[in-house]
Amino acid sequence: MWRSRKALAGLTQWTIDWGLPFATGVTLLYVFAARAAGPGEVYRTFTLIDPPQHTLLWLASVIGWLAVPAVIGGVAGHVIATRIQSVKSISTSTLFQRRGWAARLRPPSRIDYLGGYFHGTLAEQVFVDAFVRVAHRNDWVKAQDHWEVIIKDTMSTQQFSKLDRHECLRQAQDATLIHMRPAALVGLCVVCVARKP
Repeated sequence: MWRSRKALAGLTQWTIDWGLPFATGVTLLYVFAARAAGPGEVYRTFTLIDPPQHTLLWLASVIGWLAVPAVIGGVAGHVIATRIQSVKSISTSTLFQRRGWAARLRPPSRIDYLGGYFHGTLAEQVFVDAFVRVAHRNDWVKAQDHWEVIIKDTMSTQQFSKLDRHECLRQAQDATLIHMRPAALVGLCVVCVARKP
């Protein structure tokens, strides 16, 4: 039952996950600090009108100093998350997979170097032959630049934006290998065509 709260939307889930525990903590602090120093003193310290004179008032002062930015940040986060929800929702294939800190902090892999495809699988060899030799007349630097541009634009599409960053790059490269080869075999590159004056 408790886990089903993740089915709730934005602000409701944020309120349950963070708002209620925060409000409970502030209420408890207010009650104990009011017993020690009086309700008026707690209010003036919490709103940063007067300097704190007691240990609990110091804690109330710090929370008051952090409360306004936290609430504003929470609302702003909800608005931003709602705006990008359709673009960066979690893929169903990775929804229940646990990710460690290494996976969360690891930046995306680099786009493949075309020279590595020269001794790769048969599909990679056929693609690099068509893309570099035919479409770019053996200009490896230009071919690598255009390959990276195509991969970048492919990863920015709606189809790949919902994937994990590493899965997104892998699938974008696999799809590009398939879709760019027919054009490359007849000497065409979409980047060359787009950049032609």
